[in-house]
Amino acid sequence: MALRRLLRAHRGPLSTPSKFRIAVLGTGFGAMQVVRRLDRRYFDVTVVSPRNYFLFTPLLPSTTVGTVEFRSIIEPVRSLPELTYYQAACEAIDPDARRIHCEAMSDGYRFELGYDYLVVAVGAGNNTFGVPGVHDHCLFLRDLPDARAIRQRIIEQLERASRPGIDAGTRAGLLHFVVIGGGPTGVEFAAELHDFIDADLHRWFRATVDHVSITLLESSGSILGAFDRSLSSFAARRFRRQNIDVRTNTPVTGIDANAITLNNGERLAYGLAVWSAGNAPVPLLANLDWPKWRDGRLLVGATLRVPGQDTIWALGDCATIDGEPLPPTAQVAQQQGKYLAGNLNRMAAGRPEKRFRFRHLGMLAYIGEHRALADLPNVKGRGFASWVFWRSVYWTRLVSLRNKVLVVFDWLTTLAFGRDVSRF
Repeated sequence: MALRRLLRAHRGPLSTPSKFRIAVLGTGFGAMQVVRRLDRRYFDVTVVSPRNYFLFTPLLPSTTVGTVEFRSIIEPVRSLPELTYYQAACEAIDPDARRIHCEAMSDGYRFELGYDYLVVAVGAGNNTFGVPGVHDHCLFLRDLPDARAIRQRIIEQLERASRPGIDAGTRAGLLHFVVIGGGPTGVEFAAELHDFIDADLHRWFRATVDHVSITLLESSGSILGAFDRSLSSFAARRFRRQNIDVRTNTPVTGIDANAITLNNGERLAYGLAVWSAGNAPVPLLANLDWPKWRDGRLLVGATLRVPGQDTIWALGDCATIDGEPLPPTAQVAQQQGKYLAGNLNRMAAGRPEKRFRFRHLGMLAYIGEHRALADLPNVKGRGFASWVFWRSVYWTRLVSLRNKVLVVFDWLTTLAFGRDVSRF
């Protein structure tokens, strides 16, 4: 009711034809749910984000080896109806003046935008935990350019190792692929990489493929720590049977151009290092003098409103509910986006506000060779049936019919002809 009085005071009665300007920062799961579901009778929607597409991140590891192609899992923001989009990063928020300060991604052009309501859904960055050399020598796996860089590096290392005159030690280093971080992203990338090597590279790199090795490093006691213990143990055992070297309780202390240094002093020569070890707040959050949780995420109330800010909400990976911290997952962001859009529509129509309630639907992870884990509230599944379920769930969650058709086509193409090994 307080927000409703504020709306009337600011723009006049809600029954007037004027719309309220709402700016949405981000194009991730939470932001896109808000944008898609806001009632355009009440809201004039503007989206500001460095990325002009929505990325279906659960299938991102599949793109690193060509199981799924890059454009099959993105949805252009401009394809959504009745919105204004600016490809820029928000650098500062002035809540008193209700303005955001932005910088365009293409040429650094700076501009300001006014808003009546603001939704902050800027996601998260990569947490390096202060380990020296990560930014200089590792690749990340958070966006399509990351996946493209990984795909290029894999083929590059295979081509380098195939040259005549390369000794066995050098070849083994070039073909040692190290994944740092045993969460779902790291595990699924390792699984996809194993499938690529086992199913496709034996045909095209017969002389070198036997020198390829994969190591998965995890600083805690187990991989997939958020999963049921029996499932995470099963994944570790299966990886070891696939000759993936799983090392738990093994923090990385430094990385240089040639080797990864472990906490026990051991140095691992490598050809590709993929860092997938956690989230960190984006620079915008550091500039905001708002309450934050211990990991740097914004603290919000039960309605996702930022404390002390009547017209600003935050959701997804950049925020967590005070007293009810939720994991930074696509599932949480998606549910929050649906909720917030519905809540804003209700309030604009004069109906009462509701509290956000998270419903845990379970977790899925691919572990290679057409096997997956399904950690559901009432079922703990593993194996081929779980892999079918994994694919079915992710396929149904793709945004558009176009994406669904493209992904099925990619899966069938991979099954029939294998993955592409071109480097371009």
